[in-house]
Amino acid sequence: MTKDLLFDDYELNLLSQKFKILSEPSRLKIIRALFNRELCVKEIIKETGLLQANVSKQLQILANNKIVQCRPKGLQRFYRVIDHTIIDICKSICKSNNTN
Repeated sequence: MTKDLLFDDYELNLLSQKFKILSEPSRLKIIRALFNRELCVKEIIKETGLLQANVSKQLQILANNKIVQCRPKGLQRFYRVIDHTIIDICKSICKSNNTN
């Protein structure tokens, strides 16, 4: 009798990649700042307290992994969360931690 796998190897790889992205507190701060709104880089820096170079680096990682999307407007770039499953994952983890 074979056991049905909860996640196949491909899915485990996807999960691993998402959790790697979520393992960086700077990225989580940016996701939190962008939770319900679109912000320009300057506003993200102000909201998170992170340095500009770090914000730019983390935004690039988030954008490359299709978690945030950039919208240029003139000289500014505005970012917003496009993968709302990330928010759901964060909420689920925090909720389960609060119930223990």
